Amino acid sequence: MKSPSLRVVKSNRLLAALPKSSLDRIVPDLRLQSLKSRQVLQPRGRHIEEVVFPVLGVASMISLGDAGDVVEVATIGCEGMVGLTLLLSREKAVTEVVVQVPGHGLHLSAAAFHYHIEREPPLLRILLRYTQALITQVAQSSACNSHHAAEARCARWLLQTHDRVNGDEFQLTQDYLGLMLGVRRATVTQVAGTLQKRGLIRYRRGVITVLNRKGLEAASCHCYELIDAEFHRMLGPSRRSSAKLRRNN
Repeated sequence: MKSPSLRVVKSNRLLAALPKSSLDRIVPDLRLQSLKSRQVLQPRGRHIEEVVFPVLGVASMISLGDAGDVVEVATIGCEGMVGLTLLLSREKAVTEVVVQVPGHGLHLSAAAFHYHIEREPPLLRILLRYTQALITQVAQSSACNSHHAAEARCARWLLQTHDRVNGDEFQLTQDYLGLMLGVRRATVTQVAGTLQKRGLIRYRRGVITVLNRKGLEAASCHCYELIDAEFHRMLGPSRRSSAKLRRNN
């Protein structure tokens, strides 16, 4: 299988942060594959056979209760990696990771991942920094789900998803959004309708279009800024932040 281009590889912030020498040694082992909506990238309780570096699209890290209830604890996109527990010497996944917005990801076998972790110190360093940022996201998201209104949480979630896709449109059903927010479909309809009436988004036939980014940021709780600031501190500016800086300069 042909190795992905360097441009595609650098669409993932973790890989883009590596020195060229390290990246050149890792790229031949990467496989670019599509990420399909609701595809399970990491089944809970199963051995982790590969890690995935998303370059486009969004996945949800979800916690499954004994009663079948689902709670999203983090989102993973071009800033991160699926399968981080392999870094912590765990071979089985304790959470499930499911694709919520389709895209593409770079897959690396567990064996190759361990090989490169042992031989590429820069890879280990950047993944430890990502671990810190992800822990912050999990903790803040848990607090957000417990204390903030559905509208503010929805705005936060839409902003996090917007950060991880190209353009202003992405596919998302009401059922899936309700699942991620832990609310009923009726609540999703009400919240999405309110944001649409305010001219912040357009929602039609399973496709969300962000119309007013600044307005959506104002509608979100402070959790979005806290999480984004930690990722910025650990990994540098996001793709959308970098594009905004280029426009302003």
